[in-house]
Amino acid sequence: MSDSVTVLVVEDDGLIQVMIQEALSAGGFESTVTGSGEEAMTLLQTNTTQFRAIVTDINLSGKCDGWEVAQRSRELDPAMPVIYMTGTHAEDWASRGVPNSVLLTKPFAPAQLVTALSNLLNAATPPSASTE
Repeated sequence: MSDSVTVLVVEDDGLIQVMIQEALSAGGFESTVTGSGEEAMTLLQTNTTQFRAIVTDINLSGKCDGWEVAQRSRELDPAMPVIYMTGTHAEDWASRGVPNSVLLTKPFAPAQLVTALSNLLNAATPPSASTE
């Protein structure tokens, strides 16, 4: 399936992981799920072209939070679409979030995630586009 879009999901709550995977699958997306920011950064570093978008919780267990995951993804791919999820840090998005990202405040409907992801991907330059 060369047309499939794989999304890296960074969320440490198992129930939310399942909800996000189901929503993305229903929306036609593939997903790779990790529960830690550190593992997400390793996956991004070793599979630079595999992921077309990041969906990350802001509060993650471990030393690395969602803000850092997004920053690292943008260092590797400046056009990487990022969706932040949070129940508590929405007010920090304007100062800590990367440009051209979306913040979803928990709880949110699965359709909101799919819509936000589709909008970000449609706004991004396709990976096969030539630049002259």
